[in-house]
Amino acid sequence: MNEDKALYPPVDPVMTGIKGLCPRCGQGKLFDGLLKVRPACSSCELDYGFADSGDGPVVFVILIVGFVVVGAALWMEINVNPPLWLHFLLWIPLATVLSLALTRMLKGVLINLQYRNNARPGEIDRG
Repeated sequence: MNEDKALYPPVDPVMTGIKGLCPRCGQGKLFDGLLKVRPACSSCELDYGFADSGDGPVVFVILIVGFVVVGAALWMEINVNPPLWLHFLLWIPLATVLSLALTRMLKGVLINLQYRNNARPGEIDRG
């Protein structure tokens, strides 16, 4: 995975992950659609078979979006006291949009950090 250090300069894994770019060249797209990872980079041909972000980004998204949306909904309920239909109209679309956008960004960052740190699944040493 890291045999190409001389050909490609290092890229910032956080910025390329947020933008959804390739962890090796920083040019090709990482995603095919909203959250599906492409099979390979269109620019440098890096195989994305190593990319497995798991449930990590989703856990952070649940915590962050839940804190923001529930906090804002409670503040609005206490200070404005709107009808229930207005709560549904505001907070359900906001939670959906924030969750999808943040999941894409965090998934990209995690995949870029996996590549940068040469992360692999754990193995049992059978000695």
